[in-house]
Amino acid sequence: MIRLQGVSKSFAGKTVLKDVDLQVPEACLYGLIGPGASGKSVLLKLVTGLLKPDSGRVLVDGRDINQMTDLELQQFRTKFGMLFQNNALFDYLTVGENIAFPLRRLFDLTEDEIRQRVEQRLRYVSLPGFENRLCAGLSGGQKKRVGVARAMVTQAQIVLYDEPAAGLDPVTSQRIFELLREEQREASTTLLMVSSDLERMLSVTDRVGMLYQGVLIFDGTTEQAKASDNPFVRQFVHGLTEGPL
Repeated sequence: MIRLQGVSKSFAGKTVLKDVDLQVPEACLYGLIGPGASGKSVLLKLVTGLLKPDSGRVLVDGRDINQMTDLELQQFRTKFGMLFQNNALFDYLTVGENIAFPLRRLFDLTEDEIRQRVEQRLRYVSLPGFENRLCAGLSGGQKKRVGVARAMVTQAQIVLYDEPAAGLDPVTSQRIFELLREEQREASTTLLMVSSDLERMLSVTDRVGMLYQGVLIFDGTTEQAKASDNPFVRQFVHGLTEGPL
């Protein structure tokens, strides 16, 4: 379970998150929505310990990750699978080497086991046979799919996705969301996701939180979000052109 208690974060005097209280239940697929620059990506980085809050606590499985030593945090991150907006791929490595990287770093697997997992994940993201291609030669959409495959390959207990379908065509985008949902259900993973593709993301989420100007203005089930009478939530979820945003 992920819990933020009174979390605030500022950069250069500008408040990005303000007194955020958020709880992502275990084995839940949670979608985080909101306009650009509302603090969504910053929140994901706080959950992984890549950033520290100015105030408040970030608890993962009951442990305050900001009270951990560097070694404890490094070990704790083995629970996470992560995909951030820039994909963080190594352009000088092949697709297969990129996906296998966390497996070789974190687990004691045979090369055959690693190869099978890599091939499986590439089939899932519609890139079969791409193992030996260099990432530097891939399109933006293909790099995104490789990033998704790498985030999925460790079968982590907690997975964080920042725009997993950005740059993908509608068919592949829908397939990615369906795969994430299938994987989450099969492994009872706790999944926290940020996406601008609201229609497709909301077709798979259990719960939704909305950030607006750094404040969590909504937290509830997906159906509650769709039926909300909060004008900000209603306008954003239904894509209305007129409203307070």
